[in-house]
Order: sequence, then structure tokens, then C-alpha cells
Amino acid sequence: MIEATDRDAIDNKCRELGTLITRHTESKGNGFHQTDIEQLEFARDSATKTICTMYKPALAIVVRGKKKVLLGEETYYYGAGQYLVVSVDLPARGFIIEATPDKPYLALVLSLSPTQLCDLIAQIQPIKSKKENSVRGWCVNNIDTPLIDCAIRLTRLLDTPQDIPFLAPLIIHEIYYRLLTGEQGEAVRQIATSESNMQRVARAIAFIKSDFAQSLRIEELADRANMSPSSFHRHFKQVTSMSPLQYQKQLRLLEARRLMLADNADATNAAYQVGYESPSQFSREYSRMFGAPPIRDIERLKLA
Repeated sequence: MIEATDRDAIDNKCRELGTLITRHTESKGNGFHQTDIEQLEFARDSATKTICTMYKPALAIVVRGKKKVLLGEETYYYGAGQYLVVSVDLPARGFIIEATPDKPYLALVLSLSPTQLCDLIAQIQPIKSKKENSVRGWCVNNIDTPLIDCAIRLTRLLDTPQDIPFLAPLIIHEIYYRLLTGEQGEAVRQIATSESNMQRVARAIAFIKSDFAQSLRIEELADRANMSPSSFHRHFKQVTSMSPLQYQKQLRLLEARRLMLADNADATNAAYQVGYESPSQFSREYSRMFGAPPIRDIERLKLA
């Protein structure tokens, strides 16, 4: 439970970080903006919008605005003063629900490196529980002072580029430590722990992504995860909030949308390329996911 005085302090720090992010994004417009720190980028949007994409393992700290995300069967809301930890690759539909030109949605995004996390885990030597539980690969929490202080210090390094090679790794190391010892420590730890349930599911996800146009065989995925089929299906859903087939379907639809938008493929051709045998089924499932039939959705995206 965060006391009122602590909440006021967090709000002030969010405004401070928001000012820094604004200075580095205002002239660049909406979207994601890579910084001179390899793992760090900023998100900025000045209007409400829908974002359907693949979320990678990362820490995202929201300092202004609000967002709604549909992940499988679950709905998440988060906004200023909260942070999101994504532990595995997850396809999701996001909606920025609070943003204006005067007060755009602003967030700091830091990618999470399993290698760096593994090195840190070895140093702090966590006590392992007798039975490891699968945890959701998508977690939202209220931010605390130590974590947002790290984010502010990391962002300030952009004003002194000569310091980045020496100090950025130290601050990122501290951020990882704060995450590992915080409320989502178990989810973050499993990213880099060999043979954790999350790593096993991540292996299956990598295989699905490598050839998502082919039919799935749950037995083969379970074998890659070193689990029985029933155990694999249960753990996969616990981590991703969807079944393997639902995950594959969202991957297919995201790729089809990319093909139509970037490569000017027509809907039928895109459907066949991503593994659909029925264009009509593709159109129905596309409409459910993106809110409009393929042609109308792509026209809307191009106009935007």
C-alpha cells in the first residue's frame, strides 16, 4: 500500500521523467524512438489509438496517459506511475485511451536481456522454492521510488553521451536488480533461469514463430518444452493467457496485416502466405482481431 506522501513523490518523479522524455521526443512526433542507449527507447502518442503488435521482453514505465491491453482472455489497464514487465514474446492488442496533443502518452521502454539477468541472478543467489509456479508473462505494478529514480538517471545520461558507455550498464544493472528484488521478481527471474517453466514456454514460442504457417502439433511443442502435452498446454496458457493455437492465430494475423500494409499484398494472398486455407475464415478472424475487414483496416492504416 502506497501512502499519500509517497504517491505525491512518485507523481513528481513521473512529471520529471515526463519532462525529460518530452525533450527527447517532441520534435520527432508519435511512435517509438530509439535513443543513444541501445536498450532504451521512448514511446509517445498524442492521440488515442489502437496498437496491435508483438510485445518483446521489456520493462515499460508509463509517466503520462493510460493504456488498455487485451492479452488472450485478459484485459489490463495501466497508466502514469505504473510499470509493465513483459517476460516472453506476446502478441496483444493495445489501446491508448488517454492522450492529447497537449498531454501525450509518454513511456520509457527498456529491453530485458536474459544474459545480463542471468549474470545478476548468479550474483544474488536467490533461494529457489521447492516447486516453481508458472507466472504470467505480462505483469503490471505501481512503481516505487528506487526504480523510477534509476529510470531518471538513465534518461539524464542522454545529455552527456560521453558517459553512456561507462554509466548506462551500471544503471541498467541496478534496474534489473530492482526488478529481481521487487514484486515481479519471480517473473523476471524465470526469463533467465535455465529450464524454468517460462524458459520452456519461450522455447515453444520461438518454434511457433519460426514457422507459424504450418499446422501445430502440440506433442512436438510439448517435447521441445520437455513437458507432457497436458502439462505444456496448462503452463503455456498460464504464461501467455492463451492456448498455443490462439497464439499461432494472432501471429498469423499480425503477419498478414504487415504483408498487406508493407508489401501491398492482397487479402487472399496474405491469408495463404500465413497458413490460412480459407480466405473467408481469414477475413472473419481478421475482423474480430482488428475491428474491421482486411481491406477497410489497411485503408484506414494508410490514411493514418
